[in-house]
Amino acid sequence: MYQRPCASYSVMVGLPQKVGPHRYTMTKSSAVLFILFFSLLFKLEELKPVLILVVLLISGGLFMFTFKSTQFDARGFFLVLTASCLGGIRWTLTQILMQKAELGLQHPIDTMFHLQPAMFLSLFPLFIGIEGLHVSTSQQLFRYEDVQGLLVLLGSLSVGGLLAFGLGYSEFLLVSKTSSLTLSIAGIFKELCVLLLATHLLGDTMNLLNWAGFAVCISGIALHVALRTTNTRDEFHKEQRVSLNTDMELLLRGGEDEEDEET
Repeated sequence: MYQRPCASYSVMVGLPQKVGPHRYTMTKSSAVLFILFFSLLFKLEELKPVLILVVLLISGGLFMFTFKSTQFDARGFFLVLTASCLGGIRWTLTQILMQKAELGLQHPIDTMFHLQPAMFLSLFPLFIGIEGLHVSTSQQLFRYEDVQGLLVLLGSLSVGGLLAFGLGYSEFLLVSKTSSLTLSIAGIFKELCVLLLATHLLGDTMNLLNWAGFAVCISGIALHVALRTTNTRDEFHKEQRVSLNTDMELLLRGGEDEEDEET
């Protein structure tokens, strides 16, 4: 999920505290390139010129849309880029797991049941190291004095947990029905919406190059949607033809069996 980098986040990943979300968004959204690479490597996608065009339009448009002179920190850049690469591997492998019928993980709940504990165990040590002391000494949680404040905090955490569960469920459902590349492109569309809201609500400015990049990125997303719709329609018609041929063969075989019985 996209969040505007705050001071604590910038210190944690090594980004300068004056850096806005544009360079971070541009680097994080490079996951679509890694997902395409691993999808081709594991033969989940066919190498088609139009698919390469979609990814180039989206990544190039996003670069233009988020282009802004900001401070640069090499350590933070490589950390975010590594996270994007690992995210690409993660969603590609998730697609392989969910689309193999013999594994029985097609349903998002089954996938979450098996994957979420490992995700929790990998993130829990980082939570303890980064936020453990602050949480354990918080006046609103473990050292609370106001019961009403504690209940409000627990209610807010529960709502956040439900939203996170819904997000994870929708992500796994989308991957099981389409592909990890489609999920990444949907995430980029979300990034565009967030940055547009930032221009209206947070006072960020956009020049002509940014708006041109926005148009290019949207055109790439629209092209991908059109291709996915066309492929789905073709697959549906193909399944209908196969089903019709199977029914005709069964009818012919049934007629031949009746003739054999009469003779």
